[in-house]
Amino acid sequence: MAGIILGVYLEIGPHIPFYIAIGLLPFLYWFNKRQTRKGFPYFELTTILLTFLLGFFIINLSQSKYLDHHYSRTDLKTQKIWKIKVKEILKSNPFSQRYVAEVLSLEKKHASGNILLNIPTDSTSKKLRVDDELFLFAKVKAINPPLNPHQFNYKGFLQKQGIYHQIGISSNQITAKKNSSKTIFGVASNFREDIILKLKTKDFDKDVLGVIQALLLGQRDNISENTYNSYKDAGAIHILAVSGLHVGILLLLFQFLLTPLERLPKGKTIKLICVVFLLWSYAFIAGLSPSIVRAVTMFTFVAYAMHLNRPTNSFNIVALSMFFILLMKPLFLFQVGFQMSYAAVLAIVWIYPKLQRFWFPNNILIRKTWQLLSVSLAAQLGVLPISLYYFHQFPVLFFISNLLVIPFLGLILGIGILVIGLSIMNFLPNFLVKSYNAIIKMMNSVISWVAQQEGFVIRDIPFDSFQLLVGYIAIITMVLFLSKAKKKNILMFLTAIIILQTWGIWSQFRLKQKETLILAHQNRNTILLHQKGYVLKVYEANSLNNRIVKDYSVAEHIRSISHNPLQHNFHLNGKSLYIMDSLAIYPPTKPVDFLLLTQSSKLNLERLIDSIQPKIILADGSNYKSYITRWEQTCLKKEIPFHNTGEKGFYIFDLD
Repeated sequence: MAGIILGVYLEIGPHIPFYIAIGLLPFLYWFNKRQTRKGFPYFELTTILLTFLLGFFIINLSQSKYLDHHYSRTDLKTQKIWKIKVKEILKSNPFSQRYVAEVLSLEKKHASGNILLNIPTDSTSKKLRVDDELFLFAKVKAINPPLNPHQFNYKGFLQKQGIYHQIGISSNQITAKKNSSKTIFGVASNFREDIILKLKTKDFDKDVLGVIQALLLGQRDNISENTYNSYKDAGAIHILAVSGLHVGILLLLFQFLLTPLERLPKGKTIKLICVVFLLWSYAFIAGLSPSIVRAVTMFTFVAYAMHLNRPTNSFNIVALSMFFILLMKPLFLFQVGFQMSYAAVLAIVWIYPKLQRFWFPNNILIRKTWQLLSVSLAAQLGVLPISLYYFHQFPVLFFISNLLVIPFLGLILGIGILVIGLSIMNFLPNFLVKSYNAIIKMMNSVISWVAQQEGFVIRDIPFDSFQLLVGYIAIITMVLFLSKAKKKNILMFLTAIIILQTWGIWSQFRLKQKETLILAHQNRNTILLHQKGYVLKVYEANSLNNRIVKDYSVAEHIRSISHNPLQHNFHLNGKSLYIMDSLAIYPPTKPVDFLLLTQSSKLNLERLIDSIQPKIILADGSNYKSYITRWEQTCLKKEIPFHNTGEKGFYIFDLD
């Protein structure tokens, strides 16, 4: 993992770590032969270095941008003939359909790499399928970084998936190859799409069908926004993501159903083979998505451990599954789903047994309830810092939602698999459709009721990367202290708490001294964010309930927000900003430090520059692109800095 992380940020290439690792192998063999039990751990240190180099090597090989045949090694400034293969279908939006595609050739020469393919949505466009091979004549574009402060960095996210460029092209400019080659991932994805089409012909409610697709097939595109938000607010969003929870339940279900096989000669081995086969069959039906492959790989090792039926270190099983997953797909390490899955599993493996030793009720009903609560508590402790860091909210009622749904999830999954199996054979009876529809509606109603308890959902929690790290240290030391109340453990726990508190106090002190003015980017609008300590004043041309203000206020610990109409003049710390709108009225005082052009002002910019002598000129998203291009050329001619928020993103005014 350390090698993978460092390999992403250090641009060295795969060759150097590979040659060093090969050179270390003879030393590894020699140290293994010569090292004594109590001697210096040369063998262990060499093994650690080799696994580090292995991570470094596979991440660079996976990104492949350092290889000679990667498409980025060619001139990308002009249109070229591309041959690509669809690898993954992403969630579409009202404006475009999006795909991850593998580059097969460029200008009829072998090439490699992944790109993002955007196709505008229209009535004539046909949705592509995994394994479709396409010919394009297009020019790639760079993926834009976030244009506003504290917003999701989609460019950085895609880079950590090995995607660096995108192609935007209409469907009528694409030529599809007939009889394209098939992969197992394409066959699985298309098989899942066929199942979904069959389910759509049945009498399921629209919301119910969206949940069924997510719950059983890992396809969340058709869930309504209200339903998704209900599951998120109730702390039950993991139910809609086919992952370790679902596969773990299915493993126990298959183990129970196949118990009679143990009576046969070598029955336990046959049972293991059947269980693993059924798990991977389910993964195939669910489209072999990354989360499914990850979960089934992990529980394949768990199934083998159960087959051995002897004391086994659970951490070794989890670590071994993680090792093999990252060996094949090292970029999984940067996916939120991977991080949360393994954080939850490791927490359950470590914390759950401690909670059971803390209290073991004799009453079976109380004991089962306590076991379920213990699993939920352990999992939530494991994912708490990650959840706060990425989502900035914490649903306190996750205990209730888990208690009400998880005990019945095995039955819901079992009936769901039966529904899918019968639909594949075109033998799904109507009474089963109505029964399963009623079950899912009941589950949705329960989750919706829990989510409506607004007072128990803590939202907009500021949480940065330093707090993420120290938060995990605090949780680990807390568990150690509660397990063994030693002086060393309590000192470590209290130290972590003090560091968290000190960081919070220091952040508040810095925030109190802070004053900044930011020009944000939004199409057809002008937005200025003036922050002074905990107070944020928003000046905007059009009052919109936009995400920009919310993301900024959460990240900056803002306590008070006021929305104000946009004004022409700003004077801060001796600096002047003048905003010129469509009326093109000249400023009353000259010169000005900053000139902001908005609403496609019709003006003679050269004359304006000579008149007011601005130090820098800015243009935001409220202007026509043709106007911005013309203004930029004028500024270049006049040797005045020009900032276009649509290209360069938000602008922070220098008030010093």
